[in-house]
Amino acid sequence: MSALTLSIPALLIGKNYRSRSRDEGTIVHAEKRDGIWYGEGFEAYVIQVKPTRGINDFWATVAVKVSD
Repeated sequence: MSALTLSIPALLIGKNYRSRSRDEGTIVHAEKRDGIWYGEGFEAYVIQVKPTRGINDFWATVAVKVSD
């Protein structure tokens, strides 16, 4: 039996992104971003978002909890 292993960027791609200060859309690219600290047990990821309205993709940084 084999276990399915997925990376965090693979899990983020295709998910909906919504922000209070920006448009919402679908995440089309994600990669780990070093040099940003959100706290113990979190990692920063930069994401590219294809908006639901408009034509210009935008970038954002999100925090992902990786441990308890």
